[in-house]
Order: sequence, then structure tokens, then C-alpha cells
Amino acid sequence: MKSIVRKSLTLCTSVYIATSFFGVVLFGDHTMDDVLANFDGDLGIPYSSLLDDLVRVSYGLHLMLVFPIVFFSLRLNVDGLLFPYAIPIAFDNKRFFSVTIALMGFILMGASFVPSIWDAFQFTGATAAVCVGFIFPAAITLRNIPGIATKNDRLISWMMIFLAVSTSTVAVTSDIYSIFYVDEGITS
Repeated sequence: MKSIVRKSLTLCTSVYIATSFFGVVLFGDHTMDDVLANFDGDLGIPYSSLLDDLVRVSYGLHLMLVFPIVFFSLRLNVDGLLFPYAIPIAFDNKRFFSVTIALMGFILMGASFVPSIWDAFQFTGATAAVCVGFIFPAAITLRNIPGIATKNDRLISWMMIFLAVSTSTVAVTSDIYSIFYVDEGITS
């Protein structure tokens, strides 16, 4: 698995770097935040539609190469979370297929019903970043296995968790509101 992960990461990194580099070379100051969005129309160069299609195909190949690796670790972690005392998932075909089908169904539903990838990024940023940056470190301090955290450390940890949950709740509420509310009075 190590060699597969290394090769996939190397290939994906080279695709990202090439896309970014040639996007900036091609579009200059007009490069959008999402470089791939620049490839939606006529680029004003010969073979513009061929280049558009080539970029789309290369990005599709990138997704096909990355998905199995990400899905492998997702399935392994979800199985460990749901069945912590069971035999390894590799030895239980029924559980392997059940977890795989459930996760694939969830992913398909998300891909079908989420209106834009940017909505998914908003929710991920509002939850995952707060958890990794604030909640998890504070929870580790509160768990205090070595017994070195002081009362002040625990108080600060509880404050961090409270502030992180509060700001994350505001961000998620704002994201939900922005999905359903479109202000037609603002024009650009």
C-alpha cells in the first residue's frame, strides 16, 4: 500500500502543480481562485476547446486515481468506529461489502444533492478546521492522561471548546442561510 500511496501522491501533486503553473501562465492576472473555472469558455487561443477538454479529462483521471486511496482509509476508519471489537474488516466479507455499499450510497447521495462543491467546502471549513485547530487539542488536554494539566489548563480548554463550538455554529448557520437565501438586490 505504501508504494501505491507514494505513486498516487506524486502523480496528483504533479497534476496540481502543472494545472496551477499553466493556469497562471495562460491566464496571468485574470486567473480565478478556482483555476479550472477559467477553462469553461473560449480561451482566445488556437485549439481552445481541445485544451478545455484535455484539462477536464486530466482532472477526471486525477479524481479516479485519488478516490480509491481516500476511500480505503475512510472505510477502514468508519469500520473501526462502528465495530471497534470486531475482527479486521479484511477478514469479514459481509461487513466489508455492507460498509462499502453504505459509504458509496452516502457519497452518491451527497454528490447528487449538494448544489455546489463550494457549499461542501464551506461546511468542511466551518467544522473540520475548528475541530482540528481548537476542539481536538483542548479535548486532549482535558483527557490529561499524564496528569500534568493544571486547573487553569482545563479552564482554558473548556473556553476553547465553547468558543470553537460557538463560532462553528455561527459559520454553519450562515452557510445554511446562504444556500437558501439569495439576495436579488445586489448586483456586481
